Amino acid sequence: MTATVALDDVDKGTGARPVTVARGYRFELVKLVSQWRIRLLVLACWIAPALFVAAVSQQSTLPVDTLFGRWMHATGWAGPLVVLGFAGTWALPLLISVVAGDVFASEDRLGTWRHLLVAVRSPRRIFAAKALASLTVILLLVAGLACSSAAGGLAVVGNQPLVGLDGHLLTPADAAGKVLLAWVCVLAPTLALAAIGLLGSVALGRSPMGLLLPALVALVMQLAQMLPLPVTVRLALPGYAFIAWNGLFTSQAQLGPLLIGIVVSLAWAVTATALAYLLFLRRDFTNPSYDGSGRRAVTVGVLPLAGLLAVTVAVVAGATPATGSGIEQDKVQRSVATAFAHLYRIQTRQLNRPDVTEAQLKVTAECTKGGGKVAAQGPGNDWRCTVSWHLPGVEATGTAIYQLDVTADGRFVADGDGPKEVNGYFLVRTPTGDAPNPLWQFDGNVELLHTTRKG
Repeated sequence: MTATVALDDVDKGTGARPVTVARGYRFELVKLVSQWRIRLLVLACWIAPALFVAAVSQQSTLPVDTLFGRWMHATGWAGPLVVLGFAGTWALPLLISVVAGDVFASEDRLGTWRHLLVAVRSPRRIFAAKALASLTVILLLVAGLACSSAAGGLAVVGNQPLVGLDGHLLTPADAAGKVLLAWVCVLAPTLALAAIGLLGSVALGRSPMGLLLPALVALVMQLAQMLPLPVTVRLALPGYAFIAWNGLFTSQAQLGPLLIGIVVSLAWAVTATALAYLLFLRRDFTNPSYDGSGRRAVTVGVLPLAGLLAVTVAVVAGATPATGSGIEQDKVQRSVATAFAHLYRIQTRQLNRPDVTEAQLKVTAECTKGGGKVAAQGPGNDWRCTVSWHLPGVEATGTAIYQLDVTADGRFVADGDGPKEVNGYFLVRTPTGDAPNPLWQFDGNVELLHTTRKG
């Protein structure tokens, strides 16, 4: 504050005007893009995803453990979703650390704060300019990841329909719109991590921990999402929107968790940015040996964010009816039955059999966990489902068995366990070439809050 008051007095005495935010923003943006590592990151984000998607789409082995990875042979719209899953987990936190986590700390390392303050004459404008410049670069990186991966998939595989997470078929136009919407939705948690990066850069000064803070926070949130925590705690974490976009790819979009994740992320972004701004205005710019805010970083930075987490957990718990993990027997059964019905129709068309509707099939599923020895709820790889359906004019009831691996975020992988002619491995001919039987293995999603489908 001493430096701020002194600068204000100089301005009043000399009549000099502080540099506008627009001019400061252009200056900071030029400083960022002139760094070789930033240029390299921008180049990589606009080229590497296209090369990755193009290369993987032509391989015989696909990343089936990644959401939509098994469909990379069938449609070009699967590639950007695979890249989105990887970006939310690893790429974006690291990119944000390099950009937002270093935007203030770099001035501490170079000792240029006094020169910058004399030139701009306003710490407030300096903060705004640096925050906006770093946000611009981050948005440019995100746009590169999205556009490049989509271009690579469409160029190699083509503009084909996409199979959703409940087995329904999205037209190319619908797939394009939902892929774009999914990338837009992850901007909210990206902003939250960027704000945490600004806070770390301001609070920790030249310490390397400021640079690593967004990546470390993202890693902690990923570990939390892998644990069987209550669903209200999971939804209250700012990183949940990085995975909640998968609810867009069901026939009735599961918007509840996604909207909660976006609101929570934006709340964290606003709070962390405000805390960084407050710390920045209170620092002593006249001390060349300044190396972080020390105790003030804990009282002004960490404790308010911990309080925000407690508040969001309480609000989500009060606003949603979900209890426990949110993964319950009836939800799993409905999800498996719905996906099987949609995929059965796809298999029917591929095998040139008479078409049937979901209403005619009357698919049901009975699922147990741990061989029926434990309660049928919560994540685990010990789920087992027996699917039953009816064909028009056929008295016998068809049955198929699946082994399920359900993760804590509600995603499951169903692995066919017979009969072989129904859900075993065999190739079927499709317009894009031979592909595995769609009923052999498929991905699904259990809505952790209320169910959007009844029956």
